[in-house]
Order: sequence, then structure tokens, then C-alpha cells
Amino acid sequence: MRCAAGIVGGLMLAGVGTLAFAADPGDSSGVDVKVDIAAVENGALSLTVANTQTTLTETGSTAEYRQFTGTLPTVTVTDTRTDVPAGAFWYVVGQAGDFVGTAGQPNIPASQLGWTPADVLDGSGEVGSGSEVVPASDTPTQPGNNTGLVSGEDLLFLSLDSAEAQAAQGSWSTTAALKLKTPANVAAGSYSSLLTLSLFEDTY
Repeated sequence: MRCAAGIVGGLMLAGVGTLAFAADPGDSSGVDVKVDIAAVENGALSLTVANTQTTLTETGSTAEYRQFTGTLPTVTVTDTRTDVPAGAFWYVVGQAGDFVGTAGQPNIPASQLGWTPADVLDGSGEVGSGSEVVPASDTPTQPGNNTGLVSGEDLLFLSLDSAEAQAAQGSWSTTAALKLKTPANVAAGSYSSLLTLSLFEDTY
């Protein structure tokens, strides 16, 4: 009964509205929409990611292993602060979780996901990109870098020469090539992993 009464009431209101417009179709009114936006006193240091997901596709597989590659969505750090302490520096790190199957397949360890960060898009040299990290089953391309993304690995960082250096305002972006390696007999199915990107600030 309560639902029926609501529907009838709605129809009645619609009928009244129709009659009101028919009585004087020339009437119109406007509403001034106003807002006061306070200035941000010291700006902000922020991290944005262009998309919340990416998909890896199979490429370069062999009889010994299967390989899947893709691209990390563009990651941007923006610093609009007008007062940054000398010697303060920021950095972005990434850490992946295991790939979990949607149908109960065994997990694929996060250690089997690696990345190769691209050069920073602004090219000023003040901000650098992290080093390559390869899957654990790969041969290291640098000493000890075949760990996969199991712990915080640098993606993007502000490079200062000394504790007296002052960080500049600006916006800096990068991305990374992603690579997942699995055994050749990996269980078929859909998998997903959460790759967490975190922005930190520290001082010399």
C-alpha cells in the first residue's frame, strides 16, 4: 500500500506541474549559482594515476615459460607548494601483490612481475625514474635486480644534490613496461594483482 500511494502521489504532482506550465508557457526564471573557493595556502604534493587498471597480454613465450607484457598507466607527481623545506625530497614506490586466480587457481607470486620505468617526461634532470626490476626467474640485468616487485621499488623520485637544495614546483610523469613470467604449465584462467603506488616525502 505504501508503494502504491507513492506512485499515485507522483502522478498527481506531475499533473499539477503540467497544468501550471500550460497556464503560462512564457514564464522562466534563473538561479545564480555561487561558490567561494578559498586559496590553498601552501599548495600540495600529490600523486595521480591515469587509469586504475591495465591488462597484460602474452608475448615472447617459449617452451620453458610463458610471458605476458603490458604498460603501467601514466603516473604523475605534481608539486604546487610555495614553501618547501630545503633538503626535502619525494619518491614514488611500487609494490605488487600475488596474482590471484578468479577460479581458485594457484597464485602466481608477485616476484614474477617486473618493470622497466620509462624516462621522466619533462626531461629536466631534477626528477629521475627508477631502475629496471626483472622477474625472479629472469637473469639479472643489474646485480641483484631479479627480485620482482615484492617490495617498494622506485618508480619516480626527486633528486637533490644536498640538504640545502630547494625543490622546485612542477609536474612530472612517467610510465613503465610491465613483464610477468610464469612456468609453461601455469593453470589457465583469469588472474589479477594489485600494484600499489605510494608517494613519500623525506628530508636529508
